[in-house]
Amino acid sequence: MNVQNTSHIAAATVSNSEWWRGGVIYQVYPRSFQDSNGDGIGDLKGITQRLEYISSLGVDAVWISPFFKSPMKDFGYDVSDYRDVDPMFGTMEDFRELLDQAHALGLRVMIDLVLSHTSDQHPWFRESRAGRDNAKHNWYVWADPQPDGTPPNNWLSIFGGSAWQWDTRREQYYLHNFLTSQPDLNFHCREVQDALLDVARFWLDMGVDGFRLDTINFYFHDKQLRSNPALPVSERNASIAPMVNPYNHQDHLYSKSQPENLAFLERLRALTDEHEDRACLGEVGDAQRGLEIMGEYTSGDKRMHMCYAFEFLEKRRITASYAKQVFDQLESKAGDAWACWAFSNHDVARHASRWGLDEAALRLHSVLMMSLRGSACLYQGEELGLAEADVPFESLQDPYGIEFWPEFKGRDGCRTPMVWKTQDENAGFSGARPWLPVSAEQAASAVDRQESDPQALLHHYRRAIALRHSHPALKSGAQLDMTAAGDVLSFLRDNGSEQIFCAFNLGTETGQVTLPQGDWHIIGQDLGSVAADASGQVALGAWQFCLAARRKG
Repeated sequence: MNVQNTSHIAAATVSNSEWWRGGVIYQVYPRSFQDSNGDGIGDLKGITQRLEYISSLGVDAVWISPFFKSPMKDFGYDVSDYRDVDPMFGTMEDFRELLDQAHALGLRVMIDLVLSHTSDQHPWFRESRAGRDNAKHNWYVWADPQPDGTPPNNWLSIFGGSAWQWDTRREQYYLHNFLTSQPDLNFHCREVQDALLDVARFWLDMGVDGFRLDTINFYFHDKQLRSNPALPVSERNASIAPMVNPYNHQDHLYSKSQPENLAFLERLRALTDEHEDRACLGEVGDAQRGLEIMGEYTSGDKRMHMCYAFEFLEKRRITASYAKQVFDQLESKAGDAWACWAFSNHDVARHASRWGLDEAALRLHSVLMMSLRGSACLYQGEELGLAEADVPFESLQDPYGIEFWPEFKGRDGCRTPMVWKTQDENAGFSGARPWLPVSAEQAASAVDRQESDPQALLHHYRRAIALRHSHPALKSGAQLDMTAAGDVLSFLRDNGSEQIFCAFNLGTETGQVTLPQGDWHIIGQDLGSVAADASGQVALGAWQFCLAARRKG
């Protein structure tokens, strides 16, 4: 066995039309990224000012959470105008400038389309609620009460309580899977689908490189409005909603994830394919069937390019056995699915805190993310190792956290301002009091401090992303022979011409693994990849890993 140490193996890149396959996407939450005008709220110009930083990470694309016109009851996920920028974030010209500068830096821009629902301030809803005989009377999900005046069925809102809100104008209930101010659109109405496809076309024509599609499996509801069955206690899962939320008491068979959705996704994909090199990333919110739905939605080349479920966004830590379980389920339910993995985002506690990881563990997890089959999403500040911020109740903004406090503190702890400067009063985010308080603990890990330290986690992330791009097998190859032996997870990545052996010790006890037969070259030494001995044995201490590559043929 020939065990050598080399920095990388030269590799061809994935075709431009498939940049998304194995690509790395950096999520920006615009309210909290960079304030350019001193009002305490991040904006589009602020993002533009920081594009060179994002580009320096080596990522392929930036996903920007909603910046459309909105009353901001759910911070932009309640859209009142799909074709304009909310003044809080700037102007349409600001967005065009951001798009141009991102493209000049080689960054693709994906925007967050919220199609399942609108704000109750959207002109469509205002017209729809005005009566039962106007042109948009059926653009939202309206239903008569039961004979006793109660809602038409037992569906629940993720944000608490019934998913039905009484409207006195029509004397009917309307459906809202989220806030009462977020009425659900009726996708069974063809005119609604056409209007939303026109929205997507508007942004594609402007030059955006794709969409992150919010709550993609919530688009359609059961036409018969059948009540959801109860979910056994043993199957309740807090990945979509906190356990204190009765939403977890139901099996959501009828309120979402309906089969009619597939035809709409194919319409959306066909529209996207009219434009070169674009991609759609869907968010699948389903605690019981997320991987199965991911497979359905990404199957073949007529639906979504990629989707992500919540398996690695849960409170449950990634162990070797759990990772194998997830990929085994994915293989059995949807072998050709293309996943996009995330450990953190704007809706869950940051994984450094959620899983109780120290820096050594964070370093391993960054390399694991870049080694798994699928695309990858990084959430702003993840590359700094930021922990969840502690936001006191009096500073909370998130209605979700306010509703379920103190058992569930909401999403503000992962949405606090990005930390740029260690010594600045507001960590370089704004010259004014930020909309959420800056975390002093996070500020100690600010970008400027890490930039000046070659061994900082920020540089480790850059190296991990660069390693992924250096090896086509890591970026888009098959994933084979996944094994969980104690705390050690191992697998092969293979693209036909290159094979990479990956082993990760996801625990604190020493583990051991043996390289397969062949001439292997240890890669990723600058990331901490552990070398094998002359016989191919690798001893992995706590949170250590080994990556080795070989040519085939």
